[in-house]
Amino acid sequence: MKPRYELPGIPDGTTFSCFIRRQEAFDFSWHYHREYELTLITEGTGTRYVGTTVERYHPGDLVLLGPDLPHTFTSELYDGMAEAAVAQFRHDFLGPHFFNLPQFRTLSDLLARSARGLRFGHVPAEVHALLTRLPRLETAAQTVALLDGLRRIAFNATATPITNPGYAPAPSTAVRDRIDAVCRHLQQTHTEPVHLTEVAALVHMPPTSFSRFFRRAMGRTLTDYVNQLRVETACTLLTSTALPVTEIAARSGYQNLSNFNRRFRELKGLRPTQYRAAHLPTDVS
Repeated sequence: MKPRYELPGIPDGTTFSCFIRRQEAFDFSWHYHREYELTLITEGTGTRYVGTTVERYHPGDLVLLGPDLPHTFTSELYDGMAEAAVAQFRHDFLGPHFFNLPQFRTLSDLLARSARGLRFGHVPAEVHALLTRLPRLETAAQTVALLDGLRRIAFNATATPITNPGYAPAPSTAVRDRIDAVCRHLQQTHTEPVHLTEVAALVHMPPTSFSRFFRRAMGRTLTDYVNQLRVETACTLLTSTALPVTEIAARSGYQNLSNFNRRFRELKGLRPTQYRAAHLPTDVS
């Protein structure tokens, strides 16, 4: 139930890894690692889980995730492939003091901000091209290109944190294990009724103590987190099916339509019908 610790392989002749991840679908694989991870989605849509936050992703989305930040990407089913350009590197991949040098202060600040994860609202074409060709370069050119890519996104004004201010990778293994057990369970069951006593029992805690623990660790209540999962499920159904809103509400875990509409608008700033109109392809009716 806890996130899998991942140890990315490092090719011979270099000190970091970059590759194109291409497969029929990205499955839910909740994990973390000591490396920073720069991920550019090039094909497919789906849901991105980072720390406390659940969001949809689309081609062109770029994120930078700091070390030990639990995350996963899960694909929506469609006729094409799921694909992403990925670079993974440790803070000392160019030496223990490289990012402490004064000329790299901007990059050091970028890496520090990535502790909560960073999403980039706009990815310039040159950054997109740089990251997708990175795995094809020889190793010295890869290193220079990666630094150039980091330099370019360090000045990107559209960068925003992904997780809540109250969230940071848990220093306590026991805390992280409990939170990740709950998150994995909710990812699988959030469209069903969620009962505090049952969720607390997963980590062997009394309900009242668990509520305080969850809010302190996640920066939000259990109810808020479940609503976020359910609304993201509804977004997927709104844009990938022609189901009526009442059916989508039920499939997302809401038995009360007015409650669904209220929660959806709180999180998305739109009514479900407005969201569908803004995001549904013109050939879907």
